[in-house]
Amino acid sequence: MAKVAVVGAGFVGLSSAYWLMQDGHDVTVFDPQGVGANTGGASYGNAGTFANYACIPVNNPSVFRDLPRYLLSSQSPLRVRWSYLPMLAPWLAQFLWHSTPSRYTHSATALAALLGRAQDGYTAMVQQAGLASFIRQKECLYLYSGAAAFKASQGTLALRESLGVPTRVVDRQEVQALEPQLNPLFDRGVLFPGSWHLTDPAGFLMSLSAWLARGGMQLRAEAVRTLSPQAQHVVVDSTSGPEAYDHVAICAGAFSRGLAAQCGDKVPLDTERGYHLLYPGVSDLISRPVGWAERGFYMTPMARGIRVAGTVELAGLNTRKHPGLLQLLTHSSQRAIHGLGTPTEQWLGYRPTLPDGLPVLGRASKSARVIYAFGHQHIGLTLGGLSGTVVADLVAGRSSTMDLGPYAASRFR
Repeated sequence: MAKVAVVGAGFVGLSSAYWLMQDGHDVTVFDPQGVGANTGGASYGNAGTFANYACIPVNNPSVFRDLPRYLLSSQSPLRVRWSYLPMLAPWLAQFLWHSTPSRYTHSATALAALLGRAQDGYTAMVQQAGLASFIRQKECLYLYSGAAAFKASQGTLALRESLGVPTRVVDRQEVQALEPQLNPLFDRGVLFPGSWHLTDPAGFLMSLSAWLARGGMQLRAEAVRTLSPQAQHVVVDSTSGPEAYDHVAICAGAFSRGLAAQCGDKVPLDTERGYHLLYPGVSDLISRPVGWAERGFYMTPMARGIRVAGTVELAGLNTRKHPGLLQLLTHSSQRAIHGLGTPTEQWLGYRPTLPDGLPVLGRASKSARVIYAFGHQHIGLTLGGLSGTVVADLVAGRSSTMDLGPYAASRFR
């Protein structure tokens, strides 16, 4: 049995704790905000979707054509905070470099390899921890409001299908039959079999954490300031002082870069800030997650109402919200669904993103005792369970059935 510290209590961190405890390890999870806090962690405010189809990275060849329009249009779901541009420039240069056709296809293939196994990370966890009540087995519906937008998506749909992602195209009439409360804006839609969603992502995590705590997991609401890898252990210096652990897993999402640097890896981690709104008490208006492709957001029925989540702002860890993106979410969602009313909650969170669209999974350069599982961009919920199995396998020294090469931190050297 090893003594293991997990840094981060989101979907990746708590899933890692689960799989480590299945192997009998003594696990301590560090997170200064605790579990499910409404303070910027992407695990709280995401769209709640298990998106096993999401193998198309943001870095793709179309950005060279569309970037000016994205940056200048008031309807764009992508914004850059210009004051942040000097800090963003190195990341943005690598992002564009990874948007060439061959590198984009490489990233999509590597994502599909993870997503095809993503359900394996959750099945046992959900059953053992009694979490099934949070899950709704209703496939996601992705919508296009015009024939031109659907035509432009044909390349990504073909790539998904070539990578083994099941899809089903539906016409305007079937869209309305599936979701009658949608306004008749949408020309086509795509269903993704095998996808599902959570009615309360934070509640799922809090219930999982409580179950893990009953099994012996320690949760410490403390920030980890430094990691010091040694030959036989790793010293974790948190706000309560230093302590030695046999292994450490860095699962701190957007806050992982500094810790990785202490362990020998300069990783170009930044954030794709995302937003959500909540329309309370109207969950019955739609039966499944509904995404509007051109506007870059999802509308998901949850326990408290419909959560409208999405968009991308490149602005680091700044806490100031972008009013234009909140307005875009409000106006677009009210245009899409009849009878939403007025949103009562606004939220900003930090998606951890790498310029090639892939997470970092594997061992640190300075110490095999430090394991990385961060940078999951828009699909941390989806890949949380599987990433936890990777962490547990590396701690145990088991041979992985996956090639972790595409996700190694060393790829950025």
